Amino acid sequence: MGETEYTPPSPDDDSVRLDHAFHALLEGATAPRPPSPPDCPFCELPQDRYPTGYAGHWVLLEPRVRVPAHTVPPRRRWIITPDGVATNLWDAEPLPGTVCRIPHRAVCPRLLPEDHWPWMTALRDHNDLRTRRLFDLPEEGLPDAG
Repeated sequence: MGETEYTPPSPDDDSVRLDHAFHALLEGATAPRPPSPPDCPFCELPQDRYPTGYAGHWVLLEPRVRVPAHTVPPRRRWIITPDGVATNLWDAEPLPGTVCRIPHRAVCPRLLPEDHWPWMTALRDHNDLRTRRLFDLPEEGLPDAG
């Protein structure tokens, strides 16, 4: 049998773009692109936005939250590579000592909860309090400042 040379599809190929869009959606890499602010479109809290390996797709990660990867459910573990790209570990078992970031969608107070681990539920509740403090100001009963 003769050998055939494999030519990978071009990144401009429609099937590759569709595959990248599907995986980005599946992994929650649906953040607004720059120059839009990196705010959650649901709760409006500012987040850390990172590019992903899927061309043109970005992910919002919870700011200042870095946790041991083994404490985060599979498919919610994001690491930042040395070149600044966010990569989802998917179902890969993290190496001992690996620290990861979590996607904001997992703890956004305005989205329906997923199957969380207890500490993620606590962070979701904390974010709910933050959004209420920032955006749900009382309409009546404020003291007269004048």
